[in-house]
This record gives sequence, C-alpha cells and structure tokens, in this order.
Amino acid sequence: MANEKNIFGKPLMLCCHNGGYTREGFCYVPNSDFGNHSVCAIMTDEFLAFSLARGNDLITARPEYSFPGLKAGDKWCLCASRWLEAERADVAPPVILNACNEACLKIIDLDVLKAYALN
Repeated sequence: MANEKNIFGKPLMLCCHNGGYTREGFCYVPNSDFGNHSVCAIMTDEFLAFSLARGNDLITARPEYSFPGLKAGDKWCLCASRWLEAERADVAPPVILNACNEACLKIIDLDVLKAYALN
C-alpha cells in the first residue's frame, strides 16, 4: 500500500488521521475496497447532509469500526462514486489532490477534481 500513487503519479500523501478504508489516514484502495475510497475531501455541512440523506451517516461516531464521526472541516477518504454523485448535485466537498489516490480517475475526470482542489 505504501507504494500507491496519487492522481499525478507521485507518492500518495496523507489525507487524514485514522481515516480511509484502511484507517491509516491514506486513501489506499486495497482489492477488498469495492467502494474505491480514493478521494481525499474536506467535509462540508452540505456534503454530510447529502450523504446522510443517501443512507450513509458520516456524522455519527461508530467506535466498533474505528470511525470517529465527521464534522465540517474534517478530512476523510470518500468513495469516488459518492463524491461524483455529490458533484452532480452541487454539494461536492473540496479535495486535496496530492492525497487523492489515482484509483479515483477510473470514475472521476481529472479536470473535475481540479475544479474542487484546495492544493
């Protein structure tokens, strides 16, 4: 996993503390990650409400899954398809490009990601 690349083909940067599918803070995408948790995003209230309305509660802590619960301003590795769904609904959160795994490019166009970049 340590050899995974970001969307620019460079070493994947840390996204968040204790986050991502592997809970290592990097947006690693192991073969077992069918959700493709590859987009490093900074949460917004709008996105969290959108995700909750879609049946994915990212707000409530779930200690049994080492999930702290998120609030606006937190960084987290999101599923590429959910991020794209939010983009189409005009509620996509900003992204940190150097921490987005290249796997997200299977679903999201690079230019679309760049439009939401904070770095």
